[in-house]
Amino acid sequence: MKPVAVTAIFAFLVYLLLTAGSGDILFWSWPEIGAGVIIGIVVGGLSASWFCRGAEMRMANPLRWVLLAIYSIGPLFIEIIRANIDVAIRVITGNIRPGIVKFNPGLRTDLGKLLLANSITLTPGTLTVEVDDATGVFYVHMLNVDEQTSAREMCEASDIFAFFNMPAWIRRIAE
Repeated sequence: MKPVAVTAIFAFLVYLLLTAGSGDILFWSWPEIGAGVIIGIVVGGLSASWFCRGAEMRMANPLRWVLLAIYSIGPLFIEIIRANIDVAIRVITGNIRPGIVKFNPGLRTDLGKLLLANSITLTPGTLTVEVDDATGVFYVHMLNVDEQTSAREMCEASDIFAFFNMPAWIRRIAE
C-alpha cells in the first residue's frame, strides 16, 4: 500500500504543478483539486509497481528530488550547451570521427542507469546505443572519438562529458 500512496501523492503534486494558476484557492479551484486527487489515486493504483519497484523507496526522499533538480539545471544543462557548441563547430568544419565506445559508470540501480542513458542521449553528439544489465557497461555512439579513446578497451566519464563527472552526480541522486 505504501508504494501506491507515494505514487499517488507524486502524481497529485505533478498534476498541481501542471495546472497551477487555474483557480481562486491559492493557484487552483476546488474542482481542479478534486480532479487532481482522483487522477493521483488512479495513477497511483495503476503505476505503483513501476514507479516504486523496490522496497527501499530511496526516491521518496525530498533531498534526492532537490539533487535531481540541481543536476538538471546545473551540470546537465552546462554539458548540453557545451555539446551544442562542439557539434556546431564540427558540422561547420567537417571534423568528425564517429565511433562507439564502451563505458562502465559503475551504477547499480535501474534508475541510475536510466538517468545516465538519458543524459548521454540528450547531450548532442552522443547516443546511448545499449546498456548491458549484467555488467553495467554502456555502449555510447559519439560524433568524435579521438585516437587515444578509441585505442582503449574502456573509456572514462571525462571522454564523454567535458566538465562534470555525470555518473558521480547520478550516484548521489539514485543510489
